[in-house]
Amino acid sequence: MTALAFPAVAFAGETFDRVHSKGEVVDVLVNDYPPFGFINDKNELDGFDVDVARAFAEKLGVKLKLETPGWETIIGGKWAGRWDLAISSATPTEERAKVVNFPAIYYSLPAVLVVNKNETAIQSARDLTGKKVGVGTGSSYEAYLNRNFVIPGQTAIDFPFSNVEVVPGDETVNFQNLALGAGVRLDAIVASAGTAQGQIEATGKLKVVGKPLFAEPNAVVTDKGDSEWDAEVARVIKELKADGTIARISQKWFHTDITQDAQ
Repeated sequence: MTALAFPAVAFAGETFDRVHSKGEVVDVLVNDYPPFGFINDKNELDGFDVDVARAFAEKLGVKLKLETPGWETIIGGKWAGRWDLAISSATPTEERAKVVNFPAIYYSLPAVLVVNKNETAIQSARDLTGKKVGVGTGSSYEAYLNRNFVIPGQTAIDFPFSNVEVVPGDETVNFQNLALGAGVRLDAIVASAGTAQGQIEATGKLKVVGKPLFAEPNAVVTDKGDSEWDAEVARVIKELKADGTIARISQKWFHTDITQDAQ
């Protein structure tokens, strides 16, 4: 009897082989998430994630190509070989892990609650019930406010609120709307501590209230199907952490080391 051979969806080592044979790694990220990824005044991609991607390519010994296909496209998986990894501040969740892999955590920052500096009624997450709260579209913060957010390997997250009117959108626009005044367009925003600090300094009209909402590890993302490439990504990130490279990049952008609690 003749055996029939069917092609696999993805070949083991396919991404690994492509990157090393081309001498180029294609990294995807978002360009509207300062200070992690954004377009600077020279019309160039810039930010913490961009610098980490450059360091990754240099450590791997290949050229770097950056692309910005959009957050939903990145986190949706099924990249079909178009990209090799995403250094794009992605929080691992059980739902996302069904379609993409998270081979390496490279930093950790808490999620925080931001309000207008004139806000007095909102002092903690308990005060968000019935409020209009801005979040990045498709972000972990959106899932948090919808009370369906789980981070694998971490203790259960507390949701001390109900019936929040979640307002997803561009984070920069959300912060601009919140800066207009308490309750004018938004009552609050849930965001990364790093993003929040940048917006507080830029606008002078915002503040963080209450305790951090949850610890938020951020990982490099890869597509499903290549364990060899995942191991290579994990190796490079481990070396960049061990030699202090990512810590130095962190100091540049945040004046603190956001890699300290990254496991």
